[in-house]
Amino acid sequence: MAEAQHVSSDIAFTPTVKAIQARKGSRDAYARVERNGGWSTTIDDNLAAFLHAQTSVLLATASADGQPYIQHRGGPAGFLHVLDEHTLGFADFKGNQQFITQGNLAENPKAYLFVIDYAHRRRIKIWGRAKVIEDDPELIARLMPKGYKARPEQAILFEVAAWDSNCPQHIPQKFDAANVAAAITSRDIRIAELEALLAAATKARE
Repeated sequence: MAEAQHVSSDIAFTPTVKAIQARKGSRDAYARVERNGGWSTTIDDNLAAFLHAQTSVLLATASADGQPYIQHRGGPAGFLHVLDEHTLGFADFKGNQQFITQGNLAENPKAYLFVIDYAHRRRIKIWGRAKVIEDDPELIARLMPKGYKARPEQAILFEVAAWDSNCPQHIPQKFDAANVAAAITSRDIRIAELEALLAAATKARE
């Protein structure tokens, strides 16, 4: 039988993990976090804003016998919805029809979200439980990004149990192509404005 969870971070820090932390010298630091209650268990305003800005997320599930699987889900910023302080939701678009995630969740609801923002070198880890909703067209429509040309098949609701953030070490800084293109366009417009001003000033001196 699994050992009872006393603080939120116990969802990841099992007795075996804690034993390894003790052996490698990090247990005292994490014990201080545990004395303060462990990791956050609710979605605060900062996390909500971070999630709303993301266009990509990795969803990890496992089968009943523990076989892991990671699936990418993406969409325009805002596709990941905060429904309340404990619940996230997103439309699950029609894809390759393998249904591995759905099958895993049908027999093991434990799930994990990994969200990484390369531009700002920030990553968030979220533990919880997830379920697939197939028979609620109103919910699916609510979660569907407006104007996004994808076919929603169902919805996924994620109940947050605990979340934590990682340090930015070793995260490469990368930028979305659309953001780079917008920055270049803005630069080119400014260059054109300055060239026009310079040309006008030169002509006035002639």
